[in-house]
Amino acid sequence: MWSVCKKEFRQFFSSLTGYIAIIAFLLVNGLLLFVFPGSNIFDYGYATLEPFFQLAPWVLLLLVPAITMRSLSDEFRGGTFEILQTRPLSYWQLVGGKYLGALLVVAIALMPTVTYAFTIHDLSVAGGIDKGGTAGAFTGLFFLAAVFVAVGLCCSSFTANAVVAFILSAFMCFLIYQGFTAISQLPVFESGADYYIELLGVDFHYKSISRGVIESRDIIYFLAVILFFLLFTRNNLAQKYSR
Repeated sequence: MWSVCKKEFRQFFSSLTGYIAIIAFLLVNGLLLFVFPGSNIFDYGYATLEPFFQLAPWVLLLLVPAITMRSLSDEFRGGTFEILQTRPLSYWQLVGGKYLGALLVVAIALMPTVTYAFTIHDLSVAGGIDKGGTAGAFTGLFFLAAVFVAVGLCCSSFTANAVVAFILSAFMCFLIYQGFTAISQLPVFESGADYYIELLGVDFHYKSISRGVIESRDIIYFLAVILFFLLFTRNNLAQKYSR
């Protein structure tokens, strides 16, 4: 599994595409947070990273599919998946290695954003930044990215076309992020079902952790969603290439 993980990681940075994707992610976040009016954190008047944690999931909706779109689709297109099958790896090990490799790339993209917290804390004239809330928000953002990686890997297992995998992955990430929240706001669910429908969505649990209180139900939810999509990916591969 670790050999697949290292291969996936090296493959992403074997061309300029990987570097451009991460630089674009950091550049977009930097411009939105420190330059553009409306989303500029200096307009808030107090030390907070709330604008970043509101904007970052939408940027991740494009970054993560760009990272995962070639994970399996390129293996199918290039015929190298059959070579992977000759190695002593189970489908779980193959999927797990691909997942960890892509997740490591996303984690590297997120790491520089931690400097935003130190910057805002140093610029604050009184009180500083809410360290507990910020730590919780970064934890929630990582779990959100981990879910998106699992979704992207799953979508990549359905096609040999990387562009189709990107579009499908971006749509699915958007659906599980905002879909349940949108459905819960329909008038027909105002009687009380709206809360339980919203509870099924990723956005509800992401916002819950972002408040700084890490509850077990949120962690279990994220892990369950990740496991579901990885299991779906594994079963899809097993049906396509049954031994």
